[in-house]
Amino acid sequence: MKKEDYRVKPEAGMQVTATIERQAPFGYFLSVEGQDILLHQSDAEGELEIGEQVEVFLYHDHQDRIAATQHEPYITLGEFGWLEVKDVHPRMGVFLDNGIRKDLLLPADQLPEIKSKWPRSGDRVYVELEHDKQGRMLAVLGREENFEQIAVPAEQDSFNKDITGYVYKVIKIGAFLLTEGQHLAFIHRDETDEPLRVGQRVEGRISKVRDDGRVNVTTKLRKEVSYSQDAEMIYDYIKNRGGRMPYTDKTDPDIIKEKFGISKAAFKRALGKLMKERRAHQEEGWTILSEKNSKKSAE
Repeated sequence: MKKEDYRVKPEAGMQVTATIERQAPFGYFLSVEGQDILLHQSDAEGELEIGEQVEVFLYHDHQDRIAATQHEPYITLGEFGWLEVKDVHPRMGVFLDNGIRKDLLLPADQLPEIKSKWPRSGDRVYVELEHDKQGRMLAVLGREENFEQIAVPAEQDSFNKDITGYVYKVIKIGAFLLTEGQHLAFIHRDETDEPLRVGQRVEGRISKVRDDGRVNVTTKLRKEVSYSQDAEMIYDYIKNRGGRMPYTDKTDPDIIKEKFGISKAAFKRALGKLMKERRAHQEEGWTILSEKNSKKSAE
């Protein structure tokens, strides 16, 4: 947290040391560079004494006056940080928790045109605290160069390791994120099961480490995990239908997609796993559980 040089005019977003001048029914008046600034009672940490010096953060209150708070902000003017989304306003933008009573606005013009790409409550965004033309505080999304300044190149042995990160930019073909390991990452739209949005928390694994230390990420399951899950899903389907189903590796792909929600290739791999384990076999257009498994399903 940085303190300001008070030879300049006190402005919202600054953290300053002020003197308690007098008490009021609704709080205290402070002196900052000869300017009276209100410290609301709800922003004061306990009882204060006249003449006492306190460290405060300046912001605009709900009456648009410069006010002070003893609550610690997460970022001050000119600083960057990850802030949590508290609320979303469809016309104004999103409001962020900066550690004080009044939330910080990230304006709509900082966000994607498509509102489904906007952050949601609970998401986290990397922003800088700046001023608008009227001197009021607002948040500005971090730019690519800001992420490059804090990024750490990934080592080649990071391949296939699990990661968690937050999306900071979405484009037509995918999204960019910064991992908790501070790696710059890209995830292609084909490597995730859902469209991503700014601020979204993503769990995945590194599918490629580039020469420049950036990484590609996928949220798709490792193949061996995916095969096992598909096989168990199909096994349960057969078991719940008396140990037989009229679908085999010859069944039309559209029918497989409709019934099981997976591709024909994934279906064949899963069936192959069941048959290799002798848990099922195919006969005259049917897939049938082995006798031992059929008995279990009938019990």
